[in-house]
Amino acid sequence: MNERIVFGNTGLEVSPICFGTWQLSPRFWGEQSKTDILDAMNAAFDAGINFFDTADAYGDGYAETVLGEFLAEKSRETIVICTKVFNHFNPDASRYPDLSPEHILQRCDLQLQRMGIETIDLYLLHMFDPLTPLADMAGALDSLKKQGKIRSYGVSNHTVEQLRAHRYFGNYDAAQPLYSLIDTETESDLLPYCEAENIGVMVYSPMHKGLLTGKYSGSETFTDFRKHLGEFQSERFQAIAAAVQSLVPLAEKYHLSTYQLVLAATLMHPGIDVAIVGIKNPSQITEAIGAIGKTISREDYFAVRKTLAIDSISKIQDTGGERK
Repeated sequence: MNERIVFGNTGLEVSPICFGTWQLSPRFWGEQSKTDILDAMNAAFDAGINFFDTADAYGDGYAETVLGEFLAEKSRETIVICTKVFNHFNPDASRYPDLSPEHILQRCDLQLQRMGIETIDLYLLHMFDPLTPLADMAGALDSLKKQGKIRSYGVSNHTVEQLRAHRYFGNYDAAQPLYSLIDTETESDLLPYCEAENIGVMVYSPMHKGLLTGKYSGSETFTDFRKHLGEFQSERFQAIAAAVQSLVPLAEKYHLSTYQLVLAATLMHPGIDVAIVGIKNPSQITEAIGAIGKTISREDYFAVRKTLAIDSISKIQDTGGERK
């Protein structure tokens, strides 16, 4: 399936599902099999996925290095690469924000080298740097664009006002916010703004760190960073898992898995162009690809929204598990 969309003002033609590489950050997800992930990247590419997302923060460059191994075997023009810059890395593995022009230019050269490419298709400021003047950041990005080292640029984890301010100084044509049908906060401002301005939007964690995949019963425990998150703990985890499991009949109505139902519903939002999915093995990308091009009725879309709404899930807990 080689479905492509034009990603906002960037002009990039991308698949509506993007292969994410955050899982290659050991301090969040633990050690992952590089072989499995490379196999998954190849499976994604063979199935028509041409959009791959990474960042220098993921494993302090490890994710970019692994992606570079994948890219070495592919024709460069067939793949669209997005990566991000933000941190200044110290020798002791500590880090601090640094989007000074000098640092942006240095990091971009290192990132290109890691991935073995000459041009980054989409370069994002990973988070907001309150210390660097907006004009300086835009100047560095425009310089990289003129040198042919990047094709387009944008932001990740920025508020709508931060993005609006950036756009006074540069052509920021992409946004990468957190979004899932559990956490829809950006619908109130960022998504409408981006839709009105034709800014390409690629949302991350659409499956809410795996919670919306339908594979959890609510009794599982976690050894990665999720063991510290409230939604993966005790009664709240059980309530959300039960809510997700209750979507099975609706998914079956459309001959989809619960994962595919949630992903398809996410992509139906007119302000969302691309969903980034975290993939650890080939079977996961195969399932994700099954959501491309699928839609559900308006009534069923809002039924999914109601089921996964935070206040609805809170009512499940308050009533001891009875849905109202």
